Amino acid sequence: MTTTSPTTGEQPLDDDAQRLAELGYKQELRRKWSGFSNFAISFSIISILAGCFTTFGQAWNNGGPIAISWGWPLISIFILIIGFCMSELVSAYPTAGGIYWWAAKMGKPVHGWFTGWLNLVGLVAVTASVDYGCATFLNLTLSALFDGWAGTLNQAFLLFVIILALHGIINIWGHAIIDVLQNVSVWWHVAGAAAVVLILIIVPDNHQSFQFVFTERFNNSGFGNGDHNGLMFWFFILPLGFLLTQYTITGFDACAHVSEETRGASHAAARGLWQSIFYSAIGGWILLLAFLFAATDVDAINSAGGFSGAIFETALTPVFFKIVIIISTIGQFFCGMSCVTSMSRMTYAFSRDRAIPGWRLWSKVDRNGTPVYAIIAGTVAGGVLTLPALYQYNGIPVAFYAVVSVAVIGLYLAFLIPIALRLRMGDRFKPGPWTLGRKYKVLGWIAVIEIAVISIYFIMPFTPAAVPFSDDFTWSAVNYAPLAVGGVLLAVWLWWMLSARHWFTGPRRTIDETDATASDVTAS
Repeated sequence: MTTTSPTTGEQPLDDDAQRLAELGYKQELRRKWSGFSNFAISFSIISILAGCFTTFGQAWNNGGPIAISWGWPLISIFILIIGFCMSELVSAYPTAGGIYWWAAKMGKPVHGWFTGWLNLVGLVAVTASVDYGCATFLNLTLSALFDGWAGTLNQAFLLFVIILALHGIINIWGHAIIDVLQNVSVWWHVAGAAAVVLILIIVPDNHQSFQFVFTERFNNSGFGNGDHNGLMFWFFILPLGFLLTQYTITGFDACAHVSEETRGASHAAARGLWQSIFYSAIGGWILLLAFLFAATDVDAINSAGGFSGAIFETALTPVFFKIVIIISTIGQFFCGMSCVTSMSRMTYAFSRDRAIPGWRLWSKVDRNGTPVYAIIAGTVAGGVLTLPALYQYNGIPVAFYAVVSVAVIGLYLAFLIPIALRLRMGDRFKPGPWTLGRKYKVLGWIAVIEIAVISIYFIMPFTPAAVPFSDDFTWSAVNYAPLAVGGVLLAVWLWWMLSARHWFTGPRRTIDETDATASDVTAS
């Protein structure tokens, strides 16, 4: 049966716009992204040229080589399972800000409320952490290139603010080429990672043994007096090292956030989401193994707090050292650009449903279909969240790792809620064209348990000086992730109980009922 297509303005709705109308929204964002561009944004946000370089020290100090050589593939499998669960959901509900929309659709408005705020906080934190990591590497690059550049902590923060502002500007005024830049980012990450691996294989005079890479254990955490054999090592210190993997392979929800801008979203966004995890996991493991084989000066790396730059500085000539750092810095810049895109779409979508104070402003799009004010708000919030990074403890960027933890906990808890609700729905869930079938049960439970476990670990202190009431306690060493995430959850809960439950009804329709009904008929 056919009928005249509904219209938005004078143009008939295509299949994607019709599906969006069925979900209650009119097409406001420009739908010009290809399936590859959708894959590209998540691949760029995952960015093995960012996370592998900036959080290498977390794994090196908490577990050593085994936390990387074995930990990376192990945790990658769990993350891929989470990705499969989310691919099924984005195929069924391809909307911007999709994570909280899924939760509200499958549960109640309160589920969407908490999911949305966790997702938003996580996206702000991941943007801030990526751009601060980029600033750190740019700071190192400038100090290597120019004798007058000291590379101080204050200079790193200044560079962070500049980079954050540039990413906002690119997303606001680069609307015509932002999807092209995402595609360029993919090839930079592929070619750049391959170049770094080849350099680390060919240039160093010596390499570590397979035994070192796959069996060596370190405990530079300060806990347990350096012991790397006991229960504390295996069940507390080593899991803290897994933050490297869990942080690097995140942000893949971007495929959902830009689904309203993607052609054939029910297929393309689902495929792009799990593929971005799969290819990043393989590429990241190869890259990190190259790091470990080149890590011959263990004492120098330990003295640098496990910073990956110490590997390149000790194993490579000055020229190749600079090349590797520049490759990573540019990759991190692309990553941060993609993070701002994803974060702004989530802010726009959540504001569209009136969940954020000032929602009228944040949900506005300009004549180019760009949520300008959402971009500005998110970048400013990222700058404020990272202010504690102006301080370090014993040369360790504890505040940076705390921002990383906020990103991981916020994002993965936001993923947990809709996955758990999908499990609860069972056969009442109506899948899209990409579905897990009966496997959703076992995969869903694995995903829920993994997220619950890592969320507990990543609110733990990173050093003994961060343990409350200890003799060496100092606030500069504190992992403020539980304070940030807990504070947000408390505020969001109070807001819900005192006010929001009376007016937040979940996703609000932005399309006329007659248009949505017509699109249902047309689609059938």
